[in-house]
Amino acid sequence: MSTCIAFTASKRPEAQDALQRLTKKYGQYDEDKADVIVALGGDGAMLDAMRRRFSDHKPVYGMNRGTVGFLMNEYNEDDLIERIDRAERASVTPLRMQVIDIHDQTHDRLAINEVSILRQTAQTAKLRIIVDGKERMAELSCDGVMVATPAGSTAYNLSAHGPILPIGANLLALTPVSAFRPRRWRGALLRHDARVDIEVIDPERRPVAAAADNQEVRDVTRVSIHTDRSQHLTMLFDPGHALDERILREQFAF
Repeated sequence: MSTCIAFTASKRPEAQDALQRLTKKYGQYDEDKADVIVALGGDGAMLDAMRRRFSDHKPVYGMNRGTVGFLMNEYNEDDLIERIDRAERASVTPLRMQVIDIHDQTHDRLAINEVSILRQTAQTAKLRIIVDGKERMAELSCDGVMVATPAGSTAYNLSAHGPILPIGANLLALTPVSAFRPRRWRGALLRHDARVDIEVIDPERRPVAAAADNQEVRDVTRVSIHTDRSQHLTMLFDPGHALDERILREQFAF
């Protein structure tokens, strides 16, 4: 039985050009009728394609037509169906972000890489951190803080000097962004089932935004974050280039 593919692409010219060539070569199915989704672009395109899979859980195979492409396979137009059939699977579980803003509106988003809480203006953010109902830090003065999954630990989290987490570690990284007080705090490792609540101190004068990957909510007062174990997504990688191997290699990169 042949594999039915739905191609999706970012707006980058390279991705759009690849979309035209690949759909001409392999055909194009609607996402609801496809066996697998092939995402063309960078990591942002992969995350966008994966977010649309929360309802059907179809696997996503990415090919890099962007810049970094950590979540993507190498771009190659040949033998695509065979590559998909041989691909190794990586299962990822997202974070659920629940936000209350200054207007008392609630917002619910899912994040594959990380939930980040960041200052909106030149004013330093002041945050209170609560883990599993217990206050762990009364006041963190910083540019922001994030909670990262293992899949996202090599993205923004690593840029903020957070730890790299192996895929099977059952851990979350709680990482500050430019912490001012306490200056020496480097973050924490949390169990995968921990619930993290971030309260914004003085949100009117020190406005803060929260983002689940690239889905932003502004002017927040409280953010609750936990792993949503009811959701599982599947990424496909060429043999020898699976996500756990990439994360391991990243720990030895200089």
